[in-house]
Amino acid sequence: MKVTIYGIPTCGTVKKARAWLDGRGVAYDWVDLRSTPPEPARVARWVVHLGSAALRNTSGGAYRALGPEKADWDDARWTQAFQADAMLIKRPVVEIDGAPALVGFREPAWIETFGG
Repeated sequence: MKVTIYGIPTCGTVKKARAWLDGRGVAYDWVDLRSTPPEPARVARWVVHLGSAALRNTSGGAYRALGPEKADWDDARWTQAFQADAMLIKRPVVEIDGAPALVGFREPAWIETFGG
């Protein structure tokens, strides 16, 4: 199983997720969204598999700066926004064997995915 984690190193949730994986001996590749933004096709796959609502980083300044019209955006518009600004993406995003698997860090979902 190849695990890839997308996030930013200063994000507290990403730190928790990486520590959780490290503590269980799960090997993973790390991708910093700031220095290596995901390519458009990858973002589009994330939206298809995880949903644009799950991918929205609603606590970030980039999200708040979008204005009220964001409430009416469909998945296609959110995909464009995520591609334009990776800070709009909730972190971490986890791919397993190249397929989107998890977004954010909720331990029950991670236990279900990786085991206790």
